[in-house]
Order: sequence, then structure tokens, then C-alpha cells
Amino acid sequence: MAARKRQAVLEDLRAKIAELPLAPGVYLFKDDHGVVLYVGKAKNLRSRVASYFQPSADLLASRGPTIQRMVEDLVCDVDVLTCDSEVDALLHENRLIKDIQPRFNDRLKDDKSFPYLQITTGEDFPRVEITRMPLQQGAKLYGPFVSPTDLRSALPLLQRVFQFRTCKLDIADDDDSRRHYRPCILHNIKQCSAPCAAMISKDAYAGQIRHFRQFLESKASLVRKELTGRMKQAAERMDYELAAALRDQLKALEGLQKRGLVSEHVQPEVFYVDPAEGLARLGELLKAPMPIRTIEGIDIAHLGGQETCGSMVCFIDGKPFKSGYRRYKIKTVSGGDDFAAMREVVWRRYKYAGMNEELFPDVILIDGGKGQLSAACGAFDELAFRPPRLISLAKREEEVFIHGHDQPLRLPRRDPALRLLQSVRDEAHRFAQNYHHVLRRRSTLGRNEPVRGRTRRSQE
Repeated sequence: MAARKRQAVLEDLRAKIAELPLAPGVYLFKDDHGVVLYVGKAKNLRSRVASYFQPSADLLASRGPTIQRMVEDLVCDVDVLTCDSEVDALLHENRLIKDIQPRFNDRLKDDKSFPYLQITTGEDFPRVEITRMPLQQGAKLYGPFVSPTDLRSALPLLQRVFQFRTCKLDIADDDDSRRHYRPCILHNIKQCSAPCAAMISKDAYAGQIRHFRQFLESKASLVRKELTGRMKQAAERMDYELAAALRDQLKALEGLQKRGLVSEHVQPEVFYVDPAEGLARLGELLKAPMPIRTIEGIDIAHLGGQETCGSMVCFIDGKPFKSGYRRYKIKTVSGGDDFAAMREVVWRRYKYAGMNEELFPDVILIDGGKGQLSAACGAFDELAFRPPRLISLAKREEEVFIHGHDQPLRLPRRDPALRLLQSVRDEAHRFAQNYHHVLRRRSTLGRNEPVRGRTRRSQE
């Protein structure tokens, strides 16, 4: 009897699904009490929803046992919300899952959000940045963007065109001391017009920002047209390497169009934390005589002692500086000796700094507890020079161990210094794990097999 009743419900569902629109949108599966069980998005609502209920559908293989049980036993109704595009559908799905917390949705329930592109408006020289925690006021927002990777890839290209600043410096137009300020490397590689060093007037810089905003607010851009023309010219003269690079740049710019509107897709869970606050707080805790600007984080990765590797990430002014990242294949350690591997990485990273051939960061952060910190200290003992501020951050209790101090610091969970250190530590962990997987794949497929993820900064 129950089986017959369930079959009747499924037949009614299929009849309803046959009338669904052939449009992008969000669908909501409900039980017999109207409770939402699952939220999903679709480029074509009718096609996607129907795929769950086709007799030939192998839900166990495609969706897993949990979704199979939900569809076969629990779903009694479906509602849809049509959207203008697939991007709109993705953003609405994200919002609904966070708001409703459906029982069968595993993804998107956490507090992670899509990024925004933010242009400050309350400064003499506005800055541009990517953020998941936008300012509540004093900024013009674009987004949210559904592809953080596309956004990060496009920003350096846009900097070369519009030369806006991305730093956190407080720059005032009436500050005459700017004439004596030394600009950073972004000016040397023509990605910033260096208002910090008074190399551009307030009015001229405002013009750059105005053109950048026009680019973001118009769907058709002269920049894209120029890149398309250059790509075609490169292909005609058989400069395929340049053509491929220009193609990748175009793809990154096209990714900027995969975004919502602030007015329609605002994410209420986002909040802003200024990295400058974390740096100031960290400087206070470490009793630094000068402001802390550069932090390097180091981590080790392996699986059962196999393919052991290390990573070093660099943060400048509280933000990742990807060009400064390095990775290390461990050469002197066999097995899963994290301490010995950490010692090797620290020794290899800072041996040239000890010879004054490279600069030390303001803070070196080791991923781990007291043991990992001691291993790093051992490397400096072997190099026969004192390290700069050397600290470690243990994962379980989030304790901060400081070189030369017996007791760790225990900071509140929302302390801005702790949150900054967690960002550096987590990025070092991610980068190390990425390289570990590269090495594992290479060992499986062979040395000559092309492997994604290889960078020029590898220190093999």
C-alpha cells in the first residue's frame, strides 16, 4: 500500500516537472510537510530536475546513497525560482542554502562567502582590493564574483592597464614627505602609479580610478577588444606562445562578468576585518620597534612519510604575495620526521639571508607547536646567526609560541593578531598540500608526465 502511494506521488511529481520552465534557476525539493530537503541550481530547470526522477537515472553512482534515498523515499514536491542567468542561480542557491540549512545539502552551509572587488571612496588616493569582508561604508563594491580564481587572475592584468594601488598605506595629498618615500616593486613593474611617492597627482590618479570603474560598469570594454586584436595578430605571425598568454588574459577578464549585483546579491554574513589591525596588534604582542609589514609562513606536508615537501608563503601588509611563494622537495630526510624536514626547509630558505644576499621578513611563522619551533631554531643555530622574530602557531589550541619565551600566548579567538596568523598558517598549509599532491601524481605518472601546478619558484 505504501509503495503504491509513493508511486502515485512520484507520478504527480513527474507531471509537475514536465511543466517546469526551460530556464536557469534554483529548485527546492520538499517533503510531505513542505519542509525543504535540498536546494540546487540549474542552467535548465526542467532538464536538471527531471534527471533525478528518470527510470534510467543511476542516482547511487551520480549523486550518492544519501541523495538516492532522499529522492526515492522523501521528496514529495518541488518548487523553483527562475533566474536571469546561471550566475544568478548560483548566487541565489548560495543564499538559500545558508538561510534554510536544508538537511541534504552538505556544501555552502558554512560562513564562507563569494569575494567582492572593492574600491575605497573616502581616501585621496583610492585603493582597489579583493575582499570577502567588505567595508560597510566608504567603498564602492562590485560583485559578488562566483569565481575567486578568475578574479585573482584578472586583477594583476587590470593593474598593468589602470595602475591603481592595492596597498593599505594611508596616503594624503597634502603630505609633502611623500616625495622622499621609496615606492614598492609594483611601481617598478608598472602595476602602480606610486601615489605613495608623489609620482602622480590626485586629479590624475582620480582619472585612472574613474576609467577603471567605467571598465567594470560596462560589459563591453576597449581592453578586451585590444587584447583580442593582439591575440589575432600574434596568431597570424605564428607567435603561438604570446597568443596563448593573451588568450588566458582574455579568459580571466571574461571571468569578471561572472558576478552578481551588490543590490540584488548582497551577502549578509560578510564582515570586514582590516589586516592593518592584525599587524598593529601583532606588533604590540611581539614588542616590535617598527611596524610589521612582511610575514613568511612555513609548513611541511607528507603522507606516511612519502613525498615529503615544504612550503613558504609570503604576506605583505596582511595580504598574500604570491610571487614570493616557494616550495621545497625534502632532500635530506626519509620517513615522516616533521622536525627534521622543518629544519631543512628553514635552513634552505634563510641561508642566503644570513649572508646578506636576501632580506629577512619581519616575522617567520612556523606551522606547529614547540617541537617545530625548536627545529627551526636548530636550523638558525647551524647557520650561526640569530633569526628575526620567530614564532609558531599550534593548530589544536591555537597557541602562539615565541622564540625565547617559555610560555605560549593564548589569544582570544577573535583577536585580530591571531586571525592574521591563522590566515598565514592556513595558506602555508594549503600551498604545501598542493605541492605534495603534485609530487604524488608525478611519482605515479612518471617524471615526464606534465603536471599542473608547477611554478618557477619551486626550490627542488
